Amino acid sequence: MRVKRFLKNFDTPGKLIVVEGIDGSGKSTQLRLLEKWLQYNNLEVFRTEWNSSNLVKSITSKGKKKANLTPITFSLLHATDFADRFERNILPLLRAGYIVLADRYIYTAYARDVTRGCNLTWVRKMYDFALKPDLTFYFRVPIDISMDRILSSRPKLKYYEAGMDLDLSKDVYESYRIFQSKIIEQYESMVKREKFTVIDATFSIKEQQKIMRDKTKQLLPSRKIKSNSEVII
Repeated sequence: MRVKRFLKNFDTPGKLIVVEGIDGSGKSTQLRLLEKWLQYNNLEVFRTEWNSSNLVKSITSKGKKKANLTPITFSLLHATDFADRFERNILPLLRAGYIVLADRYIYTAYARDVTRGCNLTWVRKMYDFALKPDLTFYFRVPIDISMDRILSSRPKLKYYEAGMDLDLSKDVYESYRIFQSKIIEQYESMVKREKFTVIDATFSIKEQQKIMRDKTKQLLPSRKIKSNSEVII
């Protein structure tokens, strides 16, 4: 709470837009399209991704390869990654007036860490310093469609992605289904509380992108935004 009071002393004229959802929901594709559209409108944009800080990325990668990351270790590594990106990129650019696009935010930690058995209150306290997004899109997708999309682009499911560290099932595909379904439950529990804008990820790419652009235009009423039809997806 002291951190949040400290941040209130700083002006953050920029806007923070977040996308959330399980793997295979299409959120990353949609965020990249939104980024191009905003750039087309001559707006200053910065996109940041989960688990991308150079400070811990290599450590996390090594831990995953050896399959020896515990739920607590996983949680702490991701919290460190987020804190580094928040301090170095997210907050400074928001203060500079940028539109910051986050491919996953604190809600990913809430969903994944709790599913792995971490205490929700403990996880939330770790991210207590984070600013609340101006707009959060949650891409709701059936687990079967998610799995089909992932397997169509690569032959195998990843060990942690499938929740194999939790001994949910010996079969990697069944483990994925169980694990990701539990993550979906956590996301759904946050929809109202965190005021997510829910997007049906089974809609066409154009339909989903139109929803994102319309919501974003409402967030930027003072900016001159070109119509959706002026940019071909």
